[in-house]
Amino acid sequence: MTDDILLSLANVESSYGPIKAIRGVSLKVRRGEMATVLGSNGAGKSTILKTISGVLDPTRGTVMFKGDDITARDPADIVQRGLVHVPEGREVFPLLSVRDNLLMGAYTRHDRDGVARDIEQVYGYFPILRERAGQDAGLLSGGQQQMLAISRALMAEPELILLDEPSLGLSPKLTKEIFEIIVRINRERGTTMLLVEQNANMALNAADYGYVLENGRIVMEDRCEVLREKEDIREFYLGVKDSGVRGERRWKKKKTWR
Repeated sequence: MTDDILLSLANVESSYGPIKAIRGVSLKVRRGEMATVLGSNGAGKSTILKTISGVLDPTRGTVMFKGDDITARDPADIVQRGLVHVPEGREVFPLLSVRDNLLMGAYTRHDRDGVARDIEQVYGYFPILRERAGQDAGLLSGGQQQMLAISRALMAEPELILLDEPSLGLSPKLTKEIFEIIVRINRERGTTMLLVEQNANMALNAADYGYVLENGRIVMEDRCEVLREKEDIREFYLGVKDSGVRGERRWKKKKTWR
């Protein structure tokens, strides 16, 4: 139903100078679901998130959030509407304490009791942040900074979180831990998420619906349980080769998706 669509992109194109990064991208994220965009380096995944959050203005197309046109709006206005972007590379405030970083995430709020309650909730998700509450965020490990970046986003009480490569640079153990918490947040809080991730196995197991991006275009979309069984996805994203004649196919420069 249309009422279930929280975010939609229609024929969106964005460029960096003369270089067109995404081309005619259309996608939808339904309220309460976790959607993911898969693709190789340079495919345009991060550009999609930057265009949604207002960091990058599209050259064409429309971005709708909660039924309102937010195309090229100021990022601060988009945050106040309930959409928060957790960018690649964490980008915490390194000279502020962990607690002050969390409070920065709640800068648009005026409900002190609610803010205190939510700080306790994120400490429940990531207990290490409670232990490090008074420590400068720049002294945290990479995994701890990623936990802080996600928690800071939650402090804004978002309806939709854009997550850009949450596993980047993390060990498999930390990646598994963070993805488990991301799934909990989605299921327990009902927070809608759009996830960009190179770890296709993690993303497809965590998300409900997926899009595959190649050279700035969406070339495939389906429920994640279906995508996991697609031959091309299994071979080129999950590293699983089917046996028999189909398994003898090799990756070509121009891919044909089925």
